[in-house]
Amino acid sequence: MHVFYVAQPLEGSLTLSEEESKHCVQVLRLRIGDELQVINGKGSIALAQITSAHPKRCEISILSTSHKKEADFSIHLACAPTKNIDRYEWMLEKSTEIGIEKITPIICEHSERNIIKLERLQKVVVSAMKQSLDAYLPILEEAVSFDTFIKSSANFNGQKFIAHCYPIDKKSLKQSYTKGKNALLLIGPEGDFSKVEIELAIAHGFIPVSLSEKRLRTETAGVVGVHTIRLINEA
Repeated sequence: MHVFYVAQPLEGSLTLSEEESKHCVQVLRLRIGDELQVINGKGSIALAQITSAHPKRCEISILSTSHKKEADFSIHLACAPTKNIDRYEWMLEKSTEIGIEKITPIICEHSERNIIKLERLQKVVVSAMKQSLDAYLPILEEAVSFDTFIKSSANFNGQKFIAHCYPIDKKSLKQSYTKGKNALLLIGPEGDFSKVEIELAIAHGFIPVSLSEKRLRTETAGVVGVHTIRLINEA
């Protein structure tokens, strides 16, 4: 069944956004009486029926609604944008499908991309949420400098990790993460974090970890990190 996103309580009669209406009526050619699923990104999933198949303001009626319980832990991925934005979008898509609560683009000393279009990234996240039938939409934050982010993480309630490739003493994320704990994971740009950034993170309570015996691309590292934490919690 086709899935649509509505950013409001799922009850009574609702109108899909212009973008969702166009996809519903013009692309999928759904008509009055057809049923579809609707999610609001805040835990609710509903079965609905089309009552007005207008390509700009498709109206639906909610038939039944269920609510999905939030996970007992959260994953916050703070990752530097890649030079090729398509790779970053791929990481956001896969991380959302696997399950993540918050994403923050961080601008680092070695970053080759300092500007991102948040609106475009938001569409990627929404699409991935719909595809995976996840009831919760990850929070996508504005890009922020590494130093600012590190200082703002002081009150984070959970374990904080920084993954990097420098040959210093560090354990794997699998060994370091404790099941059930909230996790904040830092992933650097193509050129990795600078030594100064790593020292700053450690001074603010971040645990240095490795994600693999191999050297991973930024976007691969992000997905591996999120997947590792999810798997530990599903064991």
